[in-house]
Amino acid sequence: MHRLASSVILNGAKSARALALTAALAAASLTAADLAAQAKPDSAKGPLAGRIRGSAAAPVTVYEMSDFQCPFCRTFALTTFPEIDSLYIATGKVRWAFVNFPLTSIHDNALAAAQVAVCAARQNAFWRVHDLLYQHQDVWAPLKQPGAFFLTLADSARISRPALLACVQAPATRETVRQEAEGAERSGASSTPSFYIEGGLLSGAQPMPIFRHVLDSIIREKTRKGSGSRGTSP
Repeated sequence: MHRLASSVILNGAKSARALALTAALAAASLTAADLAAQAKPDSAKGPLAGRIRGSAAAPVTVYEMSDFQCPFCRTFALTTFPEIDSLYIATGKVRWAFVNFPLTSIHDNALAAAQVAVCAARQNAFWRVHDLLYQHQDVWAPLKQPGAFFLTLADSARISRPALLACVQAPATRETVRQEAEGAERSGASSTPSFYIEGGLLSGAQPMPIFRHVLDSIIREKTRKGSGSRGTSP
């Protein structure tokens, strides 16, 4: 987990970690206003347009707040997320939104990478570029000037180089990333990756068993409440 001051959370046995996570999620009193306002399911022009996966009717929404230069975010993106995508997003159980949260004080190229991702979304290629940025993080992260390398990703993602360049250079794109990062902080995130899940904040690149426990618990609870409401309706 990358943050301005390093910390380690949720030590101990797997069961203890799962219980601690469930309690933390249930007890959190964070507001999702800053994040939910960005993810309008019926709008093709919302700030998160092109960066949402899954059905708008899914019972659970997860906002991932990540930094493309964060190695822990890379681990999550390349190992855990594909399984979440297959088991929860593709099956209609979870809707997933990506929020840029570059930690610019420790990652020199994180802002530029976030801008590239925002611009790729505007060409309907966010998730392709998302994967490429993480797959090649070890190449671009140490570069003094990563712009030229980022442009090569346009070819791999089959999008327009000139359009990508113009978008990245636009002041509005940098402002979009800034607003997202500020929204992530207001929602309680201070490290990457962080996940806002139905009123609670989960921090760190947790392993799949932890995500499975948390998501299944919330889905069961929402299903139970929904069944109860249907049972008492006239």
